[in-house]
Amino acid sequence: MTTPTDLTLARVLAAHARIAPYIQRTPVLASRTLDARVGAKVFLKAENFQRGGSFKARGAMNCLATLPPEIRSRGVVAFSSGNHAQGVALAARAFGVPATIVMPTDAPASKIAATLAYGARIVDYDRQREDREAIARRLAEESGAAVIPPYDHYEVMAGQGTAAVELLTEVGQLDALLVPVGGGGLLSGCATVARTCFPSMAIYGVEAELANDTYQSFRSGRRVTISPPATIADGMRNLAPGALTFPIVQRAVTDILLVSEREIRAAVSFLLARLKILVEPTGAVGVAALLAGKAPAQGKRVGVILSGGNVDAEQLMDCLSADAS
Repeated sequence: MTTPTDLTLARVLAAHARIAPYIQRTPVLASRTLDARVGAKVFLKAENFQRGGSFKARGAMNCLATLPPEIRSRGVVAFSSGNHAQGVALAARAFGVPATIVMPTDAPASKIAATLAYGARIVDYDRQREDREAIARRLAEESGAAVIPPYDHYEVMAGQGTAAVELLTEVGQLDALLVPVGGGGLLSGCATVARTCFPSMAIYGVEAELANDTYQSFRSGRRVTISPPATIADGMRNLAPGALTFPIVQRAVTDILLVSEREIRAAVSFLLARLKILVEPTGAVGVAALLAGKAPAQGKRVGVILSGGNVDAEQLMDCLSADAS
């Protein structure tokens, strides 16, 4: 029987050593303009520069690396709206095994194209009517492949937590850490590292208002399922936090913050205009929370995980035009 304590700092550090040959050590960026706007010293861990354009490569690489070779050789199956799809496709290519990805029909075109370019096979589904996990498990049973979940797996969480290992190794102790939260894999991994290394640090998950399953769950003390959310942050369109991730979030996270669609768009535009970096809406929610004054930051040292940079041109124009108006 697994428990939340099965995700430990030691497990994340082991993952970091294991995946080091396969991933980028992404930069930590700073902006005087951002610091002045929010009254804090902000450190941005730029996972938009990660292989595959997001942090997801970390968890996927670690999960595949820990599979027994005889199982890994049969291939892998994953389900994802895009970034996990690319991470698994990259990892499968690195280990020379086939990958099948179950993706929604409304996934961003750029993420579909990239997943195919990395050599994966895509099976699409309708997120309004079909169960992506059930489809993935059926495909895995038919082929003997291993299922690599997007977040609800301890080795995936451990891999995602390596982003916080690198951030804290580079900048030292922080007063607060802001992490995007979809299913909770990135938040669980990063919170485990931060809480263990610096017990007094405030750790915030940041979520879109329209996709507030973790916010509701955190406040009710139980996993809450929502209707399919129509948020621009496509990495947050899951319906409930993970069964394994949520207990870790409850234990290690200070609070869950919500940001509006307008605030997310403004953050994407700000990061492009001021820092000259392209960050997707899901990846920009931490900066959105800071710019909107929703995270206690005045006079503090604050870390933010920019979780990815995979954004369609149409989606980017939506953000830029909304901010201009």
